[in-house]
Amino acid sequence: MEIKVIAGDITKIETGAIIANHFEGMEHLDGDITIIDKALDGAISQLITQGEIKGKLSEVTIIHSLGKLSAARVVIAGLGKQPELSQDKVRGVVAETCRLLRGKGVDSIATAAQGAGAAGISLESAAQAVTEGALLGVYSFRRHITKEAEYGEIKELTIVEPDETKLPLLEQACYKGRVLAEATNLARDMVNEPANYMTPSHMAETANRLAETHGLELNILEQEQMHELGMGALLGVTQGSRQPPKFIVLHYRGSDSNEIDIALIGKGITFDSGGISIKPSEGMGEMKGDMAGGAAVIAAMSAIAQLKPKINITAVIPAAENLPSDNALKPGDVLTAMNGKTIEIISTDAEGRLILADALGYAKKLDAKHLVDVATLTGACIVALGNVCSGVFGNNQELVDKVIAAGAEAGELIWQMPMYEEYKEQNKSDVADIKNVGGRYGGAITAAQFLAEFVSDTPWVHLDIAGTNLSEKERAYLVKGATGVPVRTLVNLVLALAI
Repeated sequence: MEIKVIAGDITKIETGAIIANHFEGMEHLDGDITIIDKALDGAISQLITQGEIKGKLSEVTIIHSLGKLSAARVVIAGLGKQPELSQDKVRGVVAETCRLLRGKGVDSIATAAQGAGAAGISLESAAQAVTEGALLGVYSFRRHITKEAEYGEIKELTIVEPDETKLPLLEQACYKGRVLAEATNLARDMVNEPANYMTPSHMAETANRLAETHGLELNILEQEQMHELGMGALLGVTQGSRQPPKFIVLHYRGSDSNEIDIALIGKGITFDSGGISIKPSEGMGEMKGDMAGGAAVIAAMSAIAQLKPKINITAVIPAAENLPSDNALKPGDVLTAMNGKTIEIISTDAEGRLILADALGYAKKLDAKHLVDVATLTGACIVALGNVCSGVFGNNQELVDKVIAAGAEAGELIWQMPMYEEYKEQNKSDVADIKNVGGRYGGAITAAQFLAEFVSDTPWVHLDIAGTNLSEKERAYLVKGATGVPVRTLVNLVLALAI
């Protein structure tokens, strides 16, 4: 989809549809919509009086102009109650409107920067939200479907601004929105790929392609190098699969300093059968998405490289499969992680924390000033929080608060979970330094406490996205399948740290 910003009168734009907005409870029309209403002989006012247009959030009414305007259709999209409007609601309204129009065969749309000036939303924030909403809302994954889609394609979205002097500001906002949305859709693509197409090697190839495109430094450690570094936890997980593991390291250098300001670590289990502690067969196909954390980190790095903040970032993605075989890791085995800590294996299905242990140890060796890891780590987090928000854990409240704020800006909800010392008791082992499962209760917390053993006192945050990485249905700018959470949160965090 091409997204353009132009100066002009939206009522004179030749396009498939014009999107105008109406707030719930607003009795009088205001702005461009009054001119559109006049051209339509008061059709909009009449529909409001009759109660057909209420302005409720995401309510969409299509009016055919019948030649009275240059646009074939006028769409009145409800923004809900004006004081409750947010940038994220604008994203959602735009997404749902674009999906509806795509289904009607519309291939070009014109709109103002929806919501600008309402509820404290700036013009640039509105333009960014419109861009993100449009690109995220019409996303689809059809790579392996041979039948032609029943819907067409929206080829062009034009944001119209009357004041020509504001175009540079809008263009910059739209560029940022496009970069964020395309990075999110990249992560969605990676997670939606079947596991035979997105192996550890394929993840490494994706990282390599992005590094070449965006000028990132790339280092991929092979199995022999992992042995040399003592990554026994990661190697233990991967020993049941014929697919070789890949340890992907990306560097973005936006500062003259040699320091690494933040390391982003993403879990890259490209398929998780549970290993010897095998999962039930029902729903196992979804375990192709157990690399959603790694995909999010890789995609975030592509966006960061394009936005060019003045900060140094390293991304670490341990990629592996977790499968049962005659050579697979067994319950009762003891592994030694890169930092020398020994781990008793209680369940081979608690493999994500094992590969993250070595990834965190590697990031620690690089002396990164901050650590943020992202993982579809525990079913317990889904039990606790459902699929509405991700769980956040950490050892530094300032960094936790910045992550939550970055998520709020992206519309990716995050809830802080406790990290009381008492939970560590559940991870104590009789035969090793620590065990990889702390029991049935508080599973998301004990998993986070396990990871905490490998970060020491470095400011660190762990995001458990087990409940938010997939959506079972279309909702606002989410579509069925991979969500791309938390790509935009990570980028917002990095941009905030760079200020």
